Amino acid sequence: MLAELGACLLLAVLLLNSGPGTQAMEGVKCGGVLSAPSGNFSSPNFPSLYPYNTECSWLIVVAEGSSVLLTFHAFDLEYHDTCGFDFLEIYNGASGDKGNLLGRFCGQVPPPPFTSSWHVMSVIFHSDKHVASRGFSAGYQKDVCGGVLTGLSGVLSSPEYPNNYPNNVECHWLIRASGPAAVKLVFMDFQVEGSDGCTYDYVAVLGAPGPARGHHYCGRTRPPTLVSLGHELQVVFKSDFNIGGRGFKAHYFSGECQEVFTAVRGNFSSPQYPGSYPNNIRCHWTIRLPPGYRVKIFILDLGLEEPNSLTRTCDFDHLAAFDGASEDAQLLGKWCGHHLPPPVTSHHNQLLLLLHTDRSTSGRGFSVAYIGVVPMNVSCSRTDFQILISAQALAPLERTKVYLGSRSCAAQEVGSNFRIQARFDTCGTESQRRNNTSVIVSVLYIDFSAAGHEDIHEYEVRCEPRRKEASAHLLSGSHWLGPYAATAEHLQEAPSGDEAEVLERPGTVVAQDTSDIVFLGLCILAGVLMIIAIVVLMLL
Repeated sequence: MLAELGACLLLAVLLLNSGPGTQAMEGVKCGGVLSAPSGNFSSPNFPSLYPYNTECSWLIVVAEGSSVLLTFHAFDLEYHDTCGFDFLEIYNGASGDKGNLLGRFCGQVPPPPFTSSWHVMSVIFHSDKHVASRGFSAGYQKDVCGGVLTGLSGVLSSPEYPNNYPNNVECHWLIRASGPAAVKLVFMDFQVEGSDGCTYDYVAVLGAPGPARGHHYCGRTRPPTLVSLGHELQVVFKSDFNIGGRGFKAHYFSGECQEVFTAVRGNFSSPQYPGSYPNNIRCHWTIRLPPGYRVKIFILDLGLEEPNSLTRTCDFDHLAAFDGASEDAQLLGKWCGHHLPPPVTSHHNQLLLLLHTDRSTSGRGFSVAYIGVVPMNVSCSRTDFQILISAQALAPLERTKVYLGSRSCAAQEVGSNFRIQARFDTCGTESQRRNNTSVIVSVLYIDFSAAGHEDIHEYEVRCEPRRKEASAHLLSGSHWLGPYAATAEHLQEAPSGDEAEVLERPGTVVAQDTSDIVFLGLCILAGVLMIIAIVVLMLL
C-alpha cells in the first residue's frame, strides 16, 4: 500500500510539473531584432509561466517610410497598481529614450493596438524574482492600410504615398483620443481622383460636425481642418478600378496634444509637463478670441532640445507661433533650448502654437500664459489723456464698463469707438517719479465680469508731459505671468490699417493737443505788447 501510494504521489507531481503550473525558471536569453514585414513574438515559455528575473528586448524595424502596427493576442502579467514588478513597455522608436515611451502595462487587460510614428518600435518585457504568470503573445505588421490610432499625434496617408495609390483599395482608420478630448485632423497634401459627388475615389471623415455627405472629399482641394464631436474620428479612403493620384497625407492631434482656447486669458503646457514630453509628436494649441482682440503669449518656462550646433537654428524639437489658425499663417517666432523669448502678440484675434518633436532627446517642455489684448490708441498732451478703443474689440460691452480711475470717468461712444478724454487733475490721476522722470499715471479698467464672475482687466496708463509720450501696461493678472510678473508689460497697440481708417472718418472726434499753440500764442502776444510799450516810451 505504501508503494502504491508513493507511485500515485510521484505521478501526480509529474502531471503537475507538465502542466501550465510548471515552476518558472530563472532568467533566460530572449528578444532580438524583428525585420520581416510582419511576424509574431511572445514571452519566454508562453503559454506556460514566464521565467523569473528576465528582461527581453525586441526591436521591430521595417522599411524606411513605413509604420508598425502592434497588436496583442493574449496578455497575463503579475498585477501591480504602478506595474512596478513584472511589466511590458512599448516604445515609439528606440527604448533608450524615455520620450519614446508609449506606455507600461501589467495585469490581465491587454494593451490597445499601437501604431508607430516611424519605422521603428521597441518592446521590453521585465519580470522580477517573485510571482510568474502566463505572459503575452503579440503580432506586428508594416504599412497598415487603416487601423486604430491611439497616440497623442501622428500621420496617416494613402497607401504608397507620395507615389500614386493603387486601385481597388479601401482603408479604415479609427483615431481614438485618450479621455474625453476631441480629435483634430489637418490635411497637408491632397490629390484624389475628382468626380461629381466624389463617387469614384474619395476620403470620408465620419464623426465630425455637419452632414455626412459634406465630409466626402476628392479632387485637388485640401479638406478643411476637422474636429471630432466626441473622442473618436473615423477616416475612410476608397479607390475604384482605374485612375488614381498622389493620394493624401494628414496629421492628427488628440488628447492634451490639441486644444482650442476661447477664454480671454489662460494657461497651458506641453504633454506630461514638467516631465519629459514624448518624441515624434506634433501638437496644436489654438487661441481664438472675439474679433478685435489681439493674442499676447508669455512663455513662462522652456526646456526643449538645444538648437543645431552647426547652424544654431531650431532644426530638431521646437515651439512655433503662427499669426492665425493654421501653419499657413505668418510665423511669429520659433524657439528651442532653454532661453525664454520675449512676449509675442498676434496681429489678429487668432494664434496657433505648434510643438514639434523628433525621434530622440526630450526635455521638460514648456509652460505658456496668454491674454487677450485690447488694441488701444493712447496719447497725451501737457494737460490730459486721450484714449481711443474700437467698440468692436470690446463687443458686447457697454461704455460704462470702460473707465479711467473710477466708474465716474466712463468712456463715451464716438462713432464706432469708445473714447476717454480726462484732465490730469481728474479720474484718479497722480504724478509720480519713474527712473528720475516725472510721469502722470492713471489706471484704465475694462470690466468683463459676467454671471457673478468678476473679471476686470487693468492697464496702467502713463504720460511723460514734457515729451507728450503715452503708453499702456498690463497690471491685472500679473500673478500668473511667472517671470514677467515683476514688471508691467507694454501693451499699447498701434491701430491697424482698418482701425486707423475708422479713427480718421468724418464725425469722429480725435483730441488734439492745443497747449503748445496756446503757449506760442501767449509768447507772441507778450512780444508784441513789449514792442508797443518800448515804442510808446520812446515817443514820450
